[in-house]
Amino acid sequence: MMLSSASAAATSSFVPMSTTCTSLSAIARRGLSGKTAVARRHASTHKDIRYGPEARSLLLQGVEKLARAVEVTLGPKGRNVVLGQSFGVPKITKDGVTVARHIDFKNPHENLGAQLVRGVASKTNDEAGDGTTTATVLTHAIFSEGCKAVAAGMNPMDVKRGIDTATEAVVTALKSMSKEISSQEEIMQVATVSANNDREIGKLIADAIEKVGKEGVITVQDGKTLKDELELIEGMKFDSGYISRYFMTDMKTQTCVFDNALLLITDRKISTPQSLIPVLEIAHNERRPLVIIAENVDGDALTTLILNKLRGLQVTAAKAPDFGETRKMIMQDIATLTGATFITEDLGHKLENINLSHLGSAKQVTMTQDDTLILDGAGAKEKVDERCEQIRQQLAKATSDYEKEKLQQRLAKLSRGVAVLKIGGASEVQVNEKKDRINDALNATRAAIAEGIVPGGGVALLKASKHLDTLKGDNFDANVGIKIVRDAIRIPAKMIAQNAGEEGAVVVQKLLSSDAPNLGFNAQTGEYVDMMSAGIVDPTKVVRTAFVDAASVSSLMATTEAMVVEMPEKEESRCGSHAPPTSYDL
Repeated sequence: MMLSSASAAATSSFVPMSTTCTSLSAIARRGLSGKTAVARRHASTHKDIRYGPEARSLLLQGVEKLARAVEVTLGPKGRNVVLGQSFGVPKITKDGVTVARHIDFKNPHENLGAQLVRGVASKTNDEAGDGTTTATVLTHAIFSEGCKAVAAGMNPMDVKRGIDTATEAVVTALKSMSKEISSQEEIMQVATVSANNDREIGKLIADAIEKVGKEGVITVQDGKTLKDELELIEGMKFDSGYISRYFMTDMKTQTCVFDNALLLITDRKISTPQSLIPVLEIAHNERRPLVIIAENVDGDALTTLILNKLRGLQVTAAKAPDFGETRKMIMQDIATLTGATFITEDLGHKLENINLSHLGSAKQVTMTQDDTLILDGAGAKEKVDERCEQIRQQLAKATSDYEKEKLQQRLAKLSRGVAVLKIGGASEVQVNEKKDRINDALNATRAAIAEGIVPGGGVALLKASKHLDTLKGDNFDANVGIKIVRDAIRIPAKMIAQNAGEEGAVVVQKLLSSDAPNLGFNAQTGEYVDMMSAGIVDPTKVVRTAFVDAASVSSLMATTEAMVVEMPEKEESRCGSHAPPTSYDL
């Protein structure tokens, strides 16, 4: 019953000490209202805004902490970083973007700076596949000097315009230094440098590219031995094996191998024996093995195939690979490669009306439970080349990474095959660390093939900085922006020397005083050499992308005048008391 008088309300709202920690929901269920001992609290998130130098300072703190963790990996004598993971064993790596992605700060203001640098590293990795450590170092260098300039009273927008002007000049200088690569030795040099001067990895990648070509697909997998291995898969291979174990021809290896086989390629689901009678008669009359690749074969149709196999007819069936529209495209690729007609309902084809001319042919077909390999298809070379050109055109228009990857795989299978690098090691940690370096080296090599190479070891940016000595902006503040870029792009060479135990400033000054265009510091041996002749090179695309991405984001960060972050809720006790203040310090 609800009490109406004030005194009655006061009396009814009394709660004994033993129940002061009763939950709010329990109190509510008792029907208490008005001035209760424990007031209902409405939790809500709120924003925190920082302005001017304070905002830039907090951003810079996050950038500096992340950059210090990443920059130690730069160069051939850079160190590793150990990353704790929420599951599995810790990860040891020298990959800059991997380190950056593992770093989060409790302070939301500092974390905002770290997120922006992570974005630079990730964008560089997506575009060039390497150079993420350089991008992080450059972002930190440009942003830190930009903050000093703004704090000294420079106009941030004029400083940004100066940085943009210098960026264009540096990109032009890099392109003028670039040299196209073509030889096997140059490809190996690029891969070796990117793999932290591991010549074995460099040779492995160069061999793989030689076998599958510049458009070929190279995949990296865990090996089963202590040594790294290169396996070349020639012909068309897809991830779908025989439907039934009754189709095996070798019980020991559990494989089905047919020579000089006929192939039926269809996107139809085959369930009735009547659909198979014409093709089985053709295979029997020709006395050749029959391979059926269809959406599925089940029911009485599968039983019919198994019975014919047991009676001596060489026949097998596999499900079509992939799904959706990609499945049809892959099946059309197989049909082109083998000289078959793709039997599809879209064109009104019927299995009951097929003849020998509709079937494809291959020198050998090998099936396991998981995959199928078609070697030496009988398709006309002109039609295969035409199909490859169609895929290249689709690849040029593709936008998503997934679509590009699928198209590249299809192109490789039709043209040169697929190379598989099997990475060996004594432990999972060692294998994962090596895989990171190999993936970087692969991406760097592809980038070098695309846009050429420049002297490595930070020399390209160091030499490009000389072009900024005479470059002038629209006003004094813009000139400060140009100077910021000039000083920043000398940092990578300095950091590489420092990580090798040398005095970075001395090394940089000696290189700047030399007129030799390719003279650089070999951090591995501690010698001054011609970087191009010594094979210490970087892909132009990697250097350009790292610098452009870093300059773009860091210049915008320097113009920051306010920062808005979402503050975490402070937990409150069940008794209604305030929780202790939250600390944002790491």
